[in-house]
Amino acid sequence: MDGRRLEDMSYIRMEHEHAVELLNRVMKRVESVIIGKKQEIRYVLTAMLSGGHVLLEDVPGTGKTMLVRAVASALDCSMGRIQFTSDVMPADVTGTSMYHPHTGEFKFRPGPVMSNIVLADEINRASPRTQSALLEAMEERRVTVDGTTYALPRPFFLLATQNPLQFEGTYRLPEAQLDRFIMKIGLGYPDPEQEVELLTRMQSRELLDELRPVMLAEEVVAMQREVKHIHVDPVVKQYLVAVAVASRSHPAVRLGISPRGTLAWMAAAQSFAYLQGRSYVIPDDVKEMAVPVLSHRIQLKAQNRAEIWAQAQVIQEALSSVPVPVQMAAQGRGRRQ
Repeated sequence: MDGRRLEDMSYIRMEHEHAVELLNRVMKRVESVIIGKKQEIRYVLTAMLSGGHVLLEDVPGTGKTMLVRAVASALDCSMGRIQFTSDVMPADVTGTSMYHPHTGEFKFRPGPVMSNIVLADEINRASPRTQSALLEAMEERRVTVDGTTYALPRPFFLLATQNPLQFEGTYRLPEAQLDRFIMKIGLGYPDPEQEVELLTRMQSRELLDELRPVMLAEEVVAMQREVKHIHVDPVVKQYLVAVAVASRSHPAVRLGISPRGTLAWMAAAQSFAYLQGRSYVIPDDVKEMAVPVLSHRIQLKAQNRAEIWAQAQVIQEALSSVPVPVQMAAQGRGRRQ
């Protein structure tokens, strides 16, 4: 191998190490506000690296909105917030064209979705028509208003919160929109010791006011570009597909993992490997990402919608039914290790 090639590989390795260092700093900043949720914070950053979006579902008061605000504060990116209610209209999300009498022209006034990081708060309190206004933005990174298409800024990262469906005033998200979220994450209540620590920290100061950005928007885009080059061995791809096929034939499942779900699963595994400082995906990355990426993509049969047939259990059973790859090709394992 010539000297220039060795120099290029050394540069890539240095950049990856720097990226992991930055990501760890972001995690520590967010952990100073969101106490005891290291795994959930890691999942959010993994989704961001993969270019996907996150749905946070839990009861009110568990820190969903605080988590999104903390992530936004740790990144030097623009932030928009949409507080969904039953009377929010699509134009309140995407923006609208305003007529200016002194010029006789219409000028586009961007909505909150035209930001790097968008908090869609209590998304399932909006009507299905308003929820669907986000579909184009989430999938194609653009919005169309009055026949004109506007590109969204890069990076574009949507974090939506929703309350459980049994709560009053909530609507079910359309399956097409639910499938656009790369992950669905629940926070849950903190442990008693963690909650006491939270009370102590919040008693003396506002933690969010102390957060300072540690990563630029351009750095996030560069990392997202690098993640796409994380090596995925053919046997790992076969493992992904085999589990997806197993989910489709599960006796409790009406609709199993779709090809879009398999693609999202692989992208999340690549991002998780990148976050760990590796240049290749291992089966443990795949298994780690299975539940947060796949649980909301499986639809159960009506007679099986009981606790024992929860989506997470179906995924675990599908994983258990497929042998884990034990040997992978050497290609790709020597880069950025």
